[in-house]
Amino acid sequence: MNDPGLHEPIQEESKNVEEDHKDEEDFQKEDEQAFLDPSRWWFASTAFPLLAGTFGPMASAFSVCALVENWRVIVPHGPGGNEAHGIDIKDPEWLIAINTISLVLALVANIALLLNMARRLSFSIAQPITIVGWFISSLLLIALVFAATYGMELPGEDRALTQAFYYAIIAAGLYFVIATLMCVTVYGAYKEHYPQEFKLTMSQRTLMLQTISYMVYLLAGAAVYYRVEGWKFLDCVYFTNYTLLTIGIGNYAPKTHTGRALLFPYAIGGIVILGLVVGSIRSLVLERGKKKLGSRLVEKKREQLLKKMHKNGQFQKLTPIDSDEKADELGMTERERRKFEFELMRQIQDQANERQKWSALFISGSAWLVLWLVGGVVFWKAEHQQDWSYFGGLYFAYTSLLTIGYGDYTNFSNSGKPAFVFWSLLAVPTLTIVISNMGDTVVKGIRDATDYLGQFTLLPGENSTKQRAKQLVTSLTSKFGKDHEAGATMMDQPPGLIGEKEGPDSRGPSHRTTATDRLAGEMEKEELQEAGEAERRGDQVSKHRHEYHYQLVREFRNVMGHLNQTPPRRYTYEEWAWFLQLMGEDEDDQRSHRKAPIKVRSDSRKKDGPDMQKGPTHDKGQQRKWSWLGNRSPLMGEMDEPEWVLERLSITLEKELKSRHEEERRRRREQASDSEEKAASSSGSSRTLEQQERNGDSVPL
Repeated sequence: MNDPGLHEPIQEESKNVEEDHKDEEDFQKEDEQAFLDPSRWWFASTAFPLLAGTFGPMASAFSVCALVENWRVIVPHGPGGNEAHGIDIKDPEWLIAINTISLVLALVANIALLLNMARRLSFSIAQPITIVGWFISSLLLIALVFAATYGMELPGEDRALTQAFYYAIIAAGLYFVIATLMCVTVYGAYKEHYPQEFKLTMSQRTLMLQTISYMVYLLAGAAVYYRVEGWKFLDCVYFTNYTLLTIGIGNYAPKTHTGRALLFPYAIGGIVILGLVVGSIRSLVLERGKKKLGSRLVEKKREQLLKKMHKNGQFQKLTPIDSDEKADELGMTERERRKFEFELMRQIQDQANERQKWSALFISGSAWLVLWLVGGVVFWKAEHQQDWSYFGGLYFAYTSLLTIGYGDYTNFSNSGKPAFVFWSLLAVPTLTIVISNMGDTVVKGIRDATDYLGQFTLLPGENSTKQRAKQLVTSLTSKFGKDHEAGATMMDQPPGLIGEKEGPDSRGPSHRTTATDRLAGEMEKEELQEAGEAERRGDQVSKHRHEYHYQLVREFRNVMGHLNQTPPRRYTYEEWAWFLQLMGEDEDDQRSHRKAPIKVRSDSRKKDGPDMQKGPTHDKGQQRKWSWLGNRSPLMGEMDEPEWVLERLSITLEKELKSRHEEERRRRREQASDSEEKAASSSGSSRTLEQQERNGDSVPL
């Protein structure tokens, strides 16, 4: 017999459980996949589109420069005659027409990419437009360059090519490179290594707009000085470029009072826009790039350590303790073994973090060195008419790279000026990144050495010289550094008091005024009130449940205060054990633990798999096993620890609230069903009495 009214609630409950499980699995897959995916696919999905968004507008600006002036000049004879002051030879109309078509196609490609990044145009529509537009623009400019070089009259002793010609070469090269990069991006999306969308931060999405703003500002300033000072337009581009980059070479300077007066607001505005562009590039390289590099280094260090432990016969400490005999053999409990794993993972993180800092400095420093050396070669060859040596080119590149700009070496050739504009737009942001990376390594070492020297000489502290010497030796010989010591000594408070050692201002002045925090506070009060009411009723089950909800909400509020701390907050093992307990995980229970795998392979095209999660979860009623040293460890992802904990606490809290809501709905249904049954029973009794009266039966009194 079917029970009426129960089929639909059971289906709804089953659907809710499936949705909860799917949401948690999606979060776990996304987090771990971001960590395990090869770095090349991160470059294809994020770095390449950002490079295209940065260099696309720059290439279009150079296309404008290639269009505004003629490509050939006649060099005047006599003293002082050079190609910079040549007499223009008018370009043929077909060259101007093809040049214009190339510029229009490039602008359309830029707009399509911008709309795609802003999520106003789909990936499948925008990318073909972008790639095809840039490739055609590049091929058209390459054809024009060959036509100007070989198809028309060749430059002789009295003929030369102008700056516009060399800007066309640079633009063609940039279009071809960024179109090729976007082909790699489309290929990765086609192979399902990542979704067909750009998952960019706000600063990364606005990078293209900032680059467009800077290039428009540069060209607009050149147009103004073209009218005010009477220089050639491309000479004005050269002037505005080294002005906004604060190089100040000095071979072009305003001569009129109007030009000098306009320089005041123009320079300030340009420097501000340049700062925004450099800040966005720094966000890409130093934030996202550092996290990706750090994650890969952690994984490599983890594999090396596990292989070494297996080779030395220490793998037993990595295997869950499932019996008292094994615990006696190892001399530790399962919780102590898990803490041992946790501390090993912390050591791996510290070592990888230190190596990541020096690796980032090496990469950015190498890029800076290459730009310097290659720039020296370019300027040496471009300024051969000035009899520059290679050392002279290096000297000019160095003083320009550091924005010193003495002015004793300056560009005069038509090839040297466009090369300098492009080179300087690459070199100055690179120098900024190098200086930022030096702050975590070289500068920090110099600062620490200065502090130690001051303590031993002019600035003695509270400790004696002997104590300071011991501290110095300890810090120099420490295997894991200050970060590990700080992480090991932070917060020994019992569960439920996490975050209360923080100072009153550690969360920021606006933390307690957020809407989320106020809502969490109201939920805390509500849960405590309901727990008290349950205790007065003698309902211990309901009381414990409301106390559990109160703990969840309270820790949710505490962890919110740890977000965006500098340096990022790192929790102790005791804190992690408490958080995991709130999420339904027991560090003493070996049934949810496993031996850490040495090698973890990832397949981003895999829809589901045994390793596509992190931390404790439930799969079809069974708790999935994990290790602090494995790929499912909360310490292995790219997310900061407070962010990871907050995400999981919110998932747990959401499940509890849904369960509570469903129980209330089920109780109301049961009450309604009971009322209906009573009403039906009463109605049935009345109908029976009436039937008996009609049949003449006696009715009992």
